[in-house]
Amino acid sequence: MSNEIQTEVWLMGRVSQQQAEENRRRVVKTAARLFREQGTQLSVADLMKASGLTHGGFYKQFASKEALIDEATAYAFAELSQTYKSGLDQQAERRESAQQSLIDTYLSAEHRDNPADGCPAAALAVDIAREPEDSEARRVYAHGVGSFADGLADEDQDGIARLCTMVGAILLSRATKGSPVSDEILTAARAALKPTNG
Repeated sequence: MSNEIQTEVWLMGRVSQQQAEENRRRVVKTAARLFREQGTQLSVADLMKASGLTHGGFYKQFASKEALIDEATAYAFAELSQTYKSGLDQQAERRESAQQSLIDTYLSAEHRDNPADGCPAAALAVDIAREPEDSEARRVYAHGVGSFADGLADEDQDGIARLCTMVGAILLSRATKGSPVSDEILTAARAALKPTNG
């Protein structure tokens, strides 16, 4: 009987641990979206509410809000990398046209209007710039930016230059949304990043 009780307690602890891991993943995923949409100043209480969890559970999962910002930033860049890689893999034999298609999608009104699901390089730039220079968030962000830029390089164009054009265009088009110049910015950036060889 004693062994049965121990087994039951162990199983309850196991389920509880699995649920805790699932809750943590849910908070990170929600934070990755909301930080891109509303900024990292979003309160822990609002974030936990959006995750469907109690405020008190936050510190059982994360050492601090800064730790969550680090993890959510890494998650957002991993998501971006996966989306980009998946798009290229679908058209592996036509890499240049696939890459151009992804750039055009990036420089679209849909991406401009939906930062929560968009590029963390653009959506988190201002918040990350306010972090201390030696912060983990900056390191994670810089790594994500570097990896994304590497994936954008081709024979004709440097990845960093492409990324600067793309991120700058999205930031400016979001800031001018509602005026004609917003769409003009996106159109000009797409034209600037068209292949030079035809």
